[in-house]
Amino acid sequence: MSRISNQNPNCIIMTTDDDTAAAAAAISHKDKGNEAFKASQWSEAVQQYSSAIKLGAKHKELPVFYKNRAAAYLKLEQYQNALDDCTESLRLAPNDPKALFRRAQAYEALSKPEEAYRDATALFKADPGNKSVQPMLKRLHLIVQENAARNAKTSTKVTQMMELTFDFAAPIEKRRSAANNLVVLAKEPAGAELMYKEQCIAKIATLAKVEKDHDIYLNMVRVVASLCENSVERTKGVLTELGIPWFMRVLDQKHEDCVSTAQFCLQSIINALSGLKNKADAKPDKELCSRNNREIDSLLTCLVYSITDRTISGKARDAVIELLTRNVHYTALEWAERLVEIRGLCRLLDVCSELPDYKYESAMDITASSSTIASVCLARIYENMYYDAAKVRFTDQIDEYVKDKLLSPDMESKVRVTVAITALLNGPLDVGNQIVARDGILQMILAMATTDDLLQQRVACECLIAASSKKDKAKALCEQGVEILKGLYHSKNDAIRVRALVGLCKLGSYGGQDAAIRPFGDGAALKLAEACRRFLIKPGKDKDIRRWAADGLAYLTLDAECKEKLIDDKDSIHALMDLARAGDQSCLYGVVTTFVNLCNAYEKQELVPEMVELAKFAKHHIPEEHELDDVDFVNKRITVLANEGITAALCALAKTESHNSQELIARVLNAVCGLQELRGKVVQDGGVKTLLRLALEGTEKGKRHASQSLARIGITINPEVAFSGQRSLDVIRPLLNLLLQDCTALENFEALMALTNLASMNENVRQRIIKEQGVSKIEFYLMEDHLYLTRAAAQCICNLVMSDDVVKMFEGDNDRVKFLALLCEDEDEETAMACAGALAMLTSVSTKCCAKILDIASWLNILHTLIANPSPAVQHRGTVVILNMINAGPEITKKLFATDIMELLSGLSQLADNTRTKAREVATQCLAAAERDRIIERSDNAEIPDVFAESAKITEIVDDD
Repeated sequence: MSRISNQNPNCIIMTTDDDTAAAAAAISHKDKGNEAFKASQWSEAVQQYSSAIKLGAKHKELPVFYKNRAAAYLKLEQYQNALDDCTESLRLAPNDPKALFRRAQAYEALSKPEEAYRDATALFKADPGNKSVQPMLKRLHLIVQENAARNAKTSTKVTQMMELTFDFAAPIEKRRSAANNLVVLAKEPAGAELMYKEQCIAKIATLAKVEKDHDIYLNMVRVVASLCENSVERTKGVLTELGIPWFMRVLDQKHEDCVSTAQFCLQSIINALSGLKNKADAKPDKELCSRNNREIDSLLTCLVYSITDRTISGKARDAVIELLTRNVHYTALEWAERLVEIRGLCRLLDVCSELPDYKYESAMDITASSSTIASVCLARIYENMYYDAAKVRFTDQIDEYVKDKLLSPDMESKVRVTVAITALLNGPLDVGNQIVARDGILQMILAMATTDDLLQQRVACECLIAASSKKDKAKALCEQGVEILKGLYHSKNDAIRVRALVGLCKLGSYGGQDAAIRPFGDGAALKLAEACRRFLIKPGKDKDIRRWAADGLAYLTLDAECKEKLIDDKDSIHALMDLARAGDQSCLYGVVTTFVNLCNAYEKQELVPEMVELAKFAKHHIPEEHELDDVDFVNKRITVLANEGITAALCALAKTESHNSQELIARVLNAVCGLQELRGKVVQDGGVKTLLRLALEGTEKGKRHASQSLARIGITINPEVAFSGQRSLDVIRPLLNLLLQDCTALENFEALMALTNLASMNENVRQRIIKEQGVSKIEFYLMEDHLYLTRAAAQCICNLVMSDDVVKMFEGDNDRVKFLALLCEDEDEETAMACAGALAMLTSVSTKCCAKILDIASWLNILHTLIANPSPAVQHRGTVVILNMINAGPEITKKLFATDIMELLSGLSQLADNTRTKAREVATQCLAAAERDRIIERSDNAEIPDVFAESAKITEIVDDD
């Protein structure tokens, strides 16, 4: 289809029906977005406006689509998206007042008052009569003036501190003080910008080459980290000026605090380039990652190559691998697959296969935790192989590495590959099992175990222990390896003996908590436990042997008799606590798993009675629970552990990057918090900080256990004590995460109770609950057919209505007031009391809520129920609601007194029941208010009927029928 141009008859403009349809669809989506916006459905509005933008790329109203979506983004507090949309709208339609105003709002929310002031000024010049911008302009003018004055002072401070810090002739104490001040100044946006412009980075690069004072050197690294925060431009400048190798040199220091500072600095660079924040639930910005892909990839490549750098220290190597582990699961960074591409797996396996026994000039320096840390990293990479082809590439590279090592005829290669396989079995287990299943691998390991060489015996023992990870594997090894392990246990070398012992413990416990399965016969588990105990508590034993003894107990404590024996052995418990407090990651598994078993905090299979009967009929084995695993015995063991300081010990181990280990720690802490009398001990020993982190990162089950622990603490202990300061806000999200249908009713209930207590604290807490979309999640449980859930939700809402923003929600075009009023008739007194209390607070501050009560079809029945309620507390709150409605205005009062409400209030005001004093006083105030407004007239001679007596007579008549 074609038409002639009006301006130029010779020009034919081509249009199609498709273009017209797209334009119409774009307008339709815009209209739907406007409707969603008016209904406060911000996310829906964003989707509709986005569809309009997509369909109307050439539409004349495209600037409107962008600025409307910006308005929705502002409501969702996605200020950067709002800013980008306003900028695009202004590019298409310069000086548009609404776009300028919304961009000013976004700038202000992003703490950029100067830019906000610039837009507000431009808007005022374009539209001087705009009343919306005037208060903003006034507010921003003051902020900008204050910032200008402060920046002037900051500029002077920066200049002075930089001169002192980089002046080697100045006294060392003054230089240290100046360096400290520079760290503080660098954390301020203005200070960081000024320092960057003053060529601070170049000066730090020069200083780092010659500086001998450790404190000054460390502070300069901290300054670099602060300069990189929240600024891509400065970060790129830092990388250009210093180069990634500079950071690797800083990382390779003897001092542990210097290593951790350099690690933090590198993480700050990754955060700046990818849009990550230092929060547990933060995610990178995919678009930002794409723009900065070259720098991010260069950083990854340098980190991967430094894994096997023979010149760096073991602590530096661990720090590099931890950085990879921490960031490899972000899909926007795409590090997992990239690590496979650049053969990072082989380098990690080289670290795993490194042994202190083989010490050459070219040997890598490793720590006791290096192999464990590398194993965790391999596991995390494999977890992020989301599709089959990626998993195949991962496995092929591992397979190729093992084959290359085995091609070498020397025994050292076989020993190293066995150690690498052990690391795989402790990390990506499925891959490790595939390797062990290869022809000849298990036979090679068993052959090494039977040699006279102590090193071969040791590594073979460790591999056999790791290989018996699953029941079928353990059963097979029982048939082939038990005699070998028994022979090794009689070795004169303690390191061999303890490993053989752990192997026997693991094979002897494959029945798990099933009391009916005992591979080695009765009493064997207790004998093995006694052997582990001797290694664990014997003075002079090195930490490695004690760690292996703890691993043995981790398997044996699946047996209830071993649990009881261990919990009564104070020396062994103290030894386990000491291992945990040391924070050594290599001790993590054995210690934490032992604690999990002692607390019975492992996941239990639910036995359905019908399935049990079916299994009996089919003559299948049914797991049996030991009598020593009864709840009383379990609670006794948990109490002993809590009193011995298990919380502090677990907090030391919780720094691990292993999500499975984090889940185990969360399980134990949740078991401790399951006993009300121990929750204060958890708070006292610093457990809340650890639980907050565990509740936001790790496995889904681990996060649920940590969140439930926090909920239990919030129920029992005053939240102002348990969650002081910022923690009262940080705990909100974990608690709201328990208000999901996947969670149990107990988890829902405990979360609601904790939120109820938190909502009573202050307005900041209530605002955070609102911001996290908590009100709608809580309201959902008002409709649950569960007495305790409905009651807890009602009590939580009662505390939340103290917030003006929640009141506005109830004033909106919805049935919130209606539903609350209907629940006032609930049979449960606690629920009715909470709902009546919430209504009383709402009606005291909102005329709209008073009017909305009268919109309910059964409003009179509801008020009758409240006035004549058998509960004095509900009756008192109900009369307060009526008093608030009377005070709301004459129209509402007339509707009220056009009914029999006056008679009921009159009767209540004369009720001679001392338990209802409060309700009687409020009823008197209601009548006085009505008299004041001349709705009713006082008559001293009139006889006031006893409506309650009349009601009783009616009830009696009905009962007689």
